[in-house]
Amino acid sequence: MLKKSLMFIFALILSFTALQFDLQTAAAFPPGTPSKSAAQSQLNALTVKSEGSMSGYSRTLFPHWSSQGNGCDTRQLVLQRDADYYSGNCPVTSGKWYSYFDGITVYSPSEIDVDHIVPLAEAWRSGASSWTTKKRQEFANDLSGPHLIAVTASVNRSKGDQDPSTWQPPRYSAHCAYAKWWINTKYSWDLSLQSSEKSSLQTMLNTCSY
Repeated sequence: MLKKSLMFIFALILSFTALQFDLQTAAAFPPGTPSKSAAQSQLNALTVKSEGSMSGYSRTLFPHWSSQGNGCDTRQLVLQRDADYYSGNCPVTSGKWYSYFDGITVYSPSEIDVDHIVPLAEAWRSGASSWTTKKRQEFANDLSGPHLIAVTASVNRSKGDQDPSTWQPPRYSAHCAYAKWWINTKYSWDLSLQSSEKSSLQTMLNTCSY
């Protein structure tokens, strides 16, 4: 009797494993978020100047969602990284994502945008207009730090190409991390900022406890 019970339990475990085989877990947060003190130092080091022109700008000058190997592109890797769990590889077919900006949970990748923390148009106005296309491509696909994040399509489109002086995440508790990510992106890529932008970033950074 005991042997039969053990065999039944073992069979259940195998069945559960088979069902979960394609269900993978992920970190669910961008890498490389600086501490409050590091972000403050980076903010202090940024060049403050008037915003540049949009003349000549096109998203095609920032080739994005480049191939990252194994049939995956940048968007798919961010979907995997930021999911609580996901199914499928490339493409990701389903999963669970918590949109940090607005606190909404979604289960379909079609409802998710991958947001450039510093929008491509904002980068253009802040110094990227003088870069080579190759460098702009590297910026648009940078997975090395907190420069890309999976969020709801609606909140990403409400942000558009605005900087923190005119747009901040609707979820107040996201302000600290958002400021750190924005500052780190501009610092890492040697992009300038406006005085109003810097002031708003400082206000958000002041909400951080660490």
